[in-house]
Amino acid sequence: MSFPPTSGRRPAAILAAAAALVLSLAACAPPATPASNTASAGTATGRPSSHVHGLSVNGETGQVLLATHEGLFDVSKKLAVKIGPTNDLMGFTAAMDDGVFYASGHPGAGSALPSPLGLVKTSDGGKTWEKLSRQGESDFHALTATKSGIVAFDGTLRTSTDGTTWKTVGAGFIPAALAGNPFSDTVLATTQDGVQRSTDGGATWALDKAAPVIQFAAFASATEAVGVEPGGTVHYSADGGATWTRKGQISGAVQAVAATEGSDGNPRVWAATSTEVVVSTDGGATFRPSDAS
Repeated sequence: MSFPPTSGRRPAAILAAAAALVLSLAACAPPATPASNTASAGTATGRPSSHVHGLSVNGETGQVLLATHEGLFDVSKKLAVKIGPTNDLMGFTAAMDDGVFYASGHPGAGSALPSPLGLVKTSDGGKTWEKLSRQGESDFHALTATKSGIVAFDGTLRTSTDGTTWKTVGAGFIPAALAGNPFSDTVLATTQDGVQRSTDGGATWALDKAAPVIQFAAFASATEAVGVEPGGTVHYSADGGATWTRKGQISGAVQAVAATEGSDGNPRVWAATSTEVVVSTDGGATFRPSDAS
């Protein structure tokens, strides 16, 4: 999700984000014909979709998942493998247990799921999805899991401890992305005015005026976070987004980011751009094409 147009603070960053607006709007429609680079049923070569809504990396197994306009793909290797049905998966986020993910969006052709999807959950890595709540009501473009539950945005910021009942949060901002970690209650919301930060699972928020204006964010652990500006500049935080250090640069239009802990003390940072998946093994200082590209 790109930043909405505004005449507010930091216009340079807002103008840099405007180029992503067309892609964001196109990604909101129900999925059409599967990507033309599909090699055969269940497989695709290269980037399986031009519209990537989410990126998840398992630091222990190395599995790289792309949630796209045409469904979920495992892009751990050069030959991408499609997982499950063709649904337009928005707000894709990992839970605490392996293989458990939450998502929202729109059903694909022939799907029995309602539109919009509301909150759906998979416990088998994306092969099947179960309905949890707000079916036919919510398309959560921003969604994340925390230690105490779920934080989501469908035009209204909401929190849920169980995925079925929701509380409305009067936050007063529109997040481009929400970033959390299942082992922490710290949540980051990227906005056109800067980073909004919550330490109580999304119940209350505070704008960090000193933080960079980032569009995408992800947690590598309960305390380590990365953020990417609309122009691709990468920032790193060792204290859950309280302070930031500028790192390197990602080339190309970034569509999603993910991060995992590194054994050498440097988090691994992943990004899906408009043309490839790239990875950094030095905390975001330098990037190279991943094995999935």
